[in-house]
Amino acid sequence: MSEVKTNKVSPVGANGTVTLGDSGDTITVPSGVTFANSGTATGFGKVLQVVSAVKTNTSSYGGTTFSTTGLEVTITPSATSSKIFIIATPNIGAHLDNNSGCCFLRDSTELNVADAASSRSLWASNAQYQYASYNTESHPMTYLDSPSSTSAITYKVAYKMAVINNSSYPYIYLNRGIYDTDNGNYSRSSSTITVMEIAG
Repeated sequence: MSEVKTNKVSPVGANGTVTLGDSGDTITVPSGVTFANSGTATGFGKVLQVVSAVKTNTSSYGGTTFSTTGLEVTITPSATSSKIFIIATPNIGAHLDNNSGCCFLRDSTELNVADAASSRSLWASNAQYQYASYNTESHPMTYLDSPSSTSAITYKVAYKMAVINNSSYPYIYLNRGIYDTDNGNYSRSSSTITVMEIAG
């Protein structure tokens, strides 16, 4: 490995540009290095790409471990240093007797779930559903992920019930309530997920 030591690198002409490497190159900054910036640094924190998906139909699930709702989106980060900002607004319906909620999955890895606390149920977002459970409730979630990858990643919204206290209504739903009667008191919703690659 070659090493160059100098106190200053300047462009050839006045107000010129100094370029480090070429497209596709990786510039490694060792641990413990500090950048002292007295000017204007650009590029860090910049949104590099945005991918979004909407689910307008319904899904259902009757389990007590997280399972995908079908609301998901795939993104391929351009650099391992990038972070992925995830925003989702899933609309969930479940019986008020059954404790239920949701989280994000990175492929099959659970994200943004609360720390273990004895026998308590763990979620990213959880709600006690309204009496009669006519409609859905929104579970807005955000999370900043550091996948350290340039491979395609699928981010998903997952849901589950922690317990099924009312076995007459043993399902959790996306985009509909549990009764779903065909009149104006009952509704359908749509749910969205958006991911943004943020330059590291």
